[in-house]
Amino acid sequence: MYAAVLFLGMNSSSSVQPFVATERVFMYRERFAGMYSSWAYALAQVTIEVPYLFIQALMFEVITYPMIGYYASAYKVLWYFYIVFCTQLYFTFFGMLFVSLTPEVTIARALLSAFYPLLNLFTGFLIPQRQIPKWWMWLYYLMPTSWTLNCLLTSQYGDINDEVMAFGESKTVATLLENYFGFHHDLLPITAILLIVYPLIFAALFAFFLARLNFERR
Repeated sequence: MYAAVLFLGMNSSSSVQPFVATERVFMYRERFAGMYSSWAYALAQVTIEVPYLFIQALMFEVITYPMIGYYASAYKVLWYFYIVFCTQLYFTFFGMLFVSLTPEVTIARALLSAFYPLLNLFTGFLIPQRQIPKWWMWLYYLMPTSWTLNCLLTSQYGDINDEVMAFGESKTVATLLENYFGFHHDLLPITAILLIVYPLIFAALFAFFLARLNFERR
């Protein structure tokens, strides 16, 4: 679950950047000719990614859901699709955001790569939430990947009360998630809302900086 989130997301962020950078050159030309505004272009650029990512998330779920061995429940299947789809959205828009902030795609890739260790380290998996130092906790809550893993684990296992052996003690799966990872099933709706907020924020920032920053060369 942890590896799938990072691999799928980072691949989407990196692969979208060359296309956005190339199309931005044509946007400059069309905007100068008065064909359309930067906001209209940004809206089209963001919207066109949605059906593509929807199909990609659907195909990913069809392959991985039975492979991982999740519960055969329509409720959990829908949760899994929602989480994967939102994760794809915010990773893709995150990569597009760096293109709008930089003059060249190589610089955008370098800056994006600098954020990958943070998205990896503060997911709450390598270092569980309860073991992160207090002065770094703000970064854990800021990283969207931590909310993805939170929502993914709690939606699939947060309501499972089967006994498991962990750290020499017998605990329910739900209790283990709460005590070790700090993931609470009753906070699942809040986590789900945050997952859709991140793509909206990144898409809005992409549109804003695309309109404000001009890297056109003569």
